[in-house]
Amino acid sequence: MITNETVKYIASLSRLHIEEDRLPVFRAELESILQYIDQLAKLEVANVPPTSHVFQMENVFRDDVVAPSLTPAEAMSFAIDQHSGHYKVPKVIE
Repeated sequence: MITNETVKYIASLSRLHIEEDRLPVFRAELESILQYIDQLAKLEVANVPPTSHVFQMENVFRDDVVAPSLTPAEAMSFAIDQHSGHYKVPKVIE
């Protein structure tokens, strides 16, 4: 059984201010939460494998495959402006 004093104590730990007339509401909610936890504690879970997600998931990424790519000269051929083998872009910061 949770008392109003317990609710006040929990509220102070949480840095919450609860009005005196709202204490019974919070007390009832906390009791409901604790009853639910008691129900969960009674469940038999010895044969339930641990899971990290409720849905069966698998990696959807493709394997890395080495493929031909552009040579540096081919890549530079697309540049509007270049300097010493580097892309040259307009200055954006003064």
